[in-house]
Amino acid sequence: MTDDHDEQLLARLRAADPGADLPPADPTRADRLLEDVMSDTDTETRTPRRSPLTWLVAAAAVVLIAVAGGLMFLPGSDGPEAPTAAEAPTDAGAPTVTELTLSGDGAGRCMVPTPEVLGGAASAVDAEVTAVEDGRATLAPTTWYAGEETDEVEVAAGSADLAALIGAPQFEEGQRYLVAANEEGKVMVCGFSGPYDEELADLYAEAFGRP
Repeated sequence: MTDDHDEQLLARLRAADPGADLPPADPTRADRLLEDVMSDTDTETRTPRRSPLTWLVAAAAVVLIAVAGGLMFLPGSDGPEAPTAAEAPTDAGAPTVTELTLSGDGAGRCMVPTPEVLGGAASAVDAEVTAVEDGRATLAPTTWYAGEETDEVEVAAGSADLAALIGAPQFEEGQRYLVAANEEGKVMVCGFSGPYDEELADLYAEAFGRP
């Protein structure tokens, strides 16, 4: 039963063989091809075969990775660097401020303003009032005659009574003033500081040698 079945299977295979009409292969060449196939099959079972091109590409990739890694640590490279203390962000937006005060000291002892006395001021500025809030006036300087230049000047807004008593300026928003102060930061009153006018501007120009 088995032999008949095998014979029938072989007959079907021969009938389906597209090379059945071709002449028989050379036995010696057939044996050599079979040995080559078996050798390749045995080698691939143990270790996958790699072509020379595959090994060349892999070696080039290793070299590129090593070079790229080395460049990251070379001085002056474009790789990431840790920020230094000098590069730390600073609060560059905060304005610098000169703080001055109005005082009733010296009331009743006013003197005629002179260039000599005004020229001894520790700070003097031509500025415009930008805000008056909470009893303080904020001024934006346009010209510094004396003292350290800052972005803003803040001074206590004088009352009407103080202005009448010692000639202290009464600051109003949007108005221009000439303001001088001593080393203690006290505003010089009695006509040394006040709303801008040509007479007071000439006094400042003469006192500080500036137009």
